[in-house]
Amino acid sequence: MNPRRVALPVIACLALTACGFHGVHDLPLPGGADLGDHPYAVHVRFHDVLDLVPQAGVKVNDVPVGRVDRIALAPDGWTAEVTVLVNGDVALPANAVARLRQTALLGEKYVELAGPGDTGAAGVLADGATIPVERTNRNTEVEEVFGALSMLLNGGGVAQLRDISRELNAALAGNEPEVRSLLTELDALVTELDGHRSEITRALDGVHRLGGALNAERERITGVLDDLEPGLKVLSEQRTQLVTLLQALDALSDVAVDTVHRSKDDVVADLKALQPTLHALGEAGANLPNALELLLTYPFPDSAVDGIKGDYTNLYADIDLDLGNVVDNLGRSRQSPLPSLPLPLPNAPPPGTGGTGLGDVLGGLLGGAR
Repeated sequence: MNPRRVALPVIACLALTACGFHGVHDLPLPGGADLGDHPYAVHVRFHDVLDLVPQAGVKVNDVPVGRVDRIALAPDGWTAEVTVLVNGDVALPANAVARLRQTALLGEKYVELAGPGDTGAAGVLADGATIPVERTNRNTEVEEVFGALSMLLNGGGVAQLRDISRELNAALAGNEPEVRSLLTELDALVTELDGHRSEITRALDGVHRLGGALNAERERITGVLDDLEPGLKVLSEQRTQLVTLLQALDALSDVAVDTVHRSKDDVVADLKALQPTLHALGEAGANLPNALELLLTYPFPDSAVDGIKGDYTNLYADIDLDLGNVVDNLGRSRQSPLPSLPLPLPNAPPPGTGGTGLGDVLGGLLGGAR
């Protein structure tokens, strides 16, 4: 036997042992992606990696750009962390997303890297970056689809479809015009609602604002409701008295109505009797207020105040005490309260120089006439 043939397997086994060989997963697969001279590692976290294995492919737009290097438990202890190696020439945004895909219905799993979509790319995915769970997902497994279908067929409502169809036919048979009319009315209702869509939206927005305002005043509303409880308790305790009061008010109203009915003729007669008096007062017009105005200051009108300077006033009065003239004057309407009293007198001495004071005037009126 050639010793070289024996030595080569031994050397290969020693080399694998020295490098830490952990199984077939550590062997590179033929036809894998080209990692280039400077690949970079990215940590991707999944809720469930299913049967993803190391050495599985990593693709961008269905083009192989890397491979899965390691699968381990994430530091949080609840998610899986997949470390992938990506060709250094492939540039990905920092907010890239990762998805767990399958090559065919029963094919192998691989990791797909892609941009963020509608949110817009930002930054560059660097070596050692981590794609969190929020930006990863996976496809539904065939086993899961079959399991859900099995539950639907075995424990779902498929077995009752025949009964449902039969009952629907029995309910609708002979009622086609009514059903057609119902559908027509529903169509009209939906059309009308669609025509008032803006008003409905505005009303809902108003309700939303009202709810926000009520929520902001929640403490005050709670306080008011709490304070209402004692008042309601008092009302409940006095319910008997309130009922008695309402019954007494009902009896009083009956008496009042009966009184009004009985005295209606008398009230009408009294109002008719008052009609001439009210008519005369209306004809008096402005004369009545003027007469009342002079009554409080007789025999001096309000204009006499303008002639008073300080505590003195100058006055010359001619008083006619003829009883006939007085009666005639009282019978006529007042045109001038004191036509014979000019204010002030042109030849009267100034105040403070020994002139006639208010007391002198009153004394002259009482003592005699000039």
